[in-house]
Amino acid sequence: MAALAHPAQKTLPVILDNAPSLAALERTKSLVLRAWILAGVFFMALPGTLLGFSNLMTISAHHGAAGLPPAWMEGHGHAQVFGWIGSFILGIGFYSQPARGRSATGVQLLCFALWITGVALRWTANIYSWHWRVAAPLSAALELIAVLFFLSAASHHKLPNETKRRMELWMISVLLGTVGLTAAVLFNFVECVRLALAGVSPSFPHAVDQKYLLILGWAFLVPVVWGFSARWLPAFLGIARPNGRLFTAALLLDIVGVISGVSGQVRIAVLLIAAAAILSGLALRLAGRPQTRAKTQGVHASFPVLARIPYLWLVIAGLMSVWAAFRDVHGGIWGASRHALTVGFAATMVFAIGPRILPHFGGIYRIFSTRLMFVSLLLLQTGCALRVSSEPLAYEGIIAYSWKVLPVSGMLELAGVLLFAANIVLTFACGRPAFARTQLTQKAPA
Repeated sequence: MAALAHPAQKTLPVILDNAPSLAALERTKSLVLRAWILAGVFFMALPGTLLGFSNLMTISAHHGAAGLPPAWMEGHGHAQVFGWIGSFILGIGFYSQPARGRSATGVQLLCFALWITGVALRWTANIYSWHWRVAAPLSAALELIAVLFFLSAASHHKLPNETKRRMELWMISVLLGTVGLTAAVLFNFVECVRLALAGVSPSFPHAVDQKYLLILGWAFLVPVVWGFSARWLPAFLGIARPNGRLFTAALLLDIVGVISGVSGQVRIAVLLIAAAAILSGLALRLAGRPQTRAKTQGVHASFPVLARIPYLWLVIAGLMSVWAAFRDVHGGIWGASRHALTVGFAATMVFAIGPRILPHFGGIYRIFSTRLMFVSLLLLQTGCALRVSSEPLAYEGIIAYSWKVLPVSGMLELAGVLLFAANIVLTFACGRPAFARTQLTQKAPA
């Protein structure tokens, strides 16, 4: 694009000759990313949040989860973590890789089909028990193959020479999160095969499920979000670059904590991951004085505050996990801790950063509505605060009235999710495109 502004006559024809292919390539990458994002939005809104709301209503009515099939809880979680967050991350990961022609697009479309089919098949097996002895391991196999295709494509991505000498911390964090995703899909595949051979229902045993959730949350979601935060937040918020030593310490504590938890040392694990959660916010300098003005173009003016809130939820999740490991009896504290992590931390970060980056990556100038962005986040935060505060009180029998608060929290979160989904869909459907071909067509006559 810089060459188009150059007055030299010899440069312009060469660029215009290449412009159609470059524009077509950029358009294809953006359209495929849109497919990943829209699939993620679908799993977030319907199989994920709507099912979660239904589960919550049943739990509230019976004052406990005894009347709810564990497979339904797992189906909700799988749709949220793999169907929503996983689709977003894989889509952005593929988009970030340098394109290598039609073969690269074909691999990504194959990966997309495998991943989406696997997630949908798992949801069907969990909710309807439809041929689950075949469907559950098959879905896990499809997801595993999709991740292996993604890793194969990423392995061909050549880093610049200066990056090869010393990989940046944000890259290391995202790489560790990718390792966590690989471990999660491999763990899921092995356990689904075991269920198919010797299980009595399509749900993991409680002890196995706890280890699986630890890997999903603290080995996959947390390092990936840390990595993207280290990459984007300094520029978006106008803050200093992360403190390398503290960031490294947070990563190490998190890794050791996950290994400890999987090994059965739960109390050691929660102490380590709580410390990691606190260190991560300090390492990212989120409480420091901004060096420049935050970039709020195209998003709501409250963006600098909204982008910091997830790390408050992360600390709450870490501290509540410590409380749960020492005091939980009926699962309420553990449930609140996981909700603070998945909704308070991960979902809030997506709701805050998504309107800033997803339209751009999808070839659209800006989010459809900044007001919808703010309202969806406000509803999500209010619902999450009610859920996290009331769940321990209800489950542990401290305040009986808290059972009536849980459905309210679910309705607020569901409303926030549906508004976010509508905002993204309207952005892609009605937004002004920003593809390279359009820009070249407008500038070429001059």
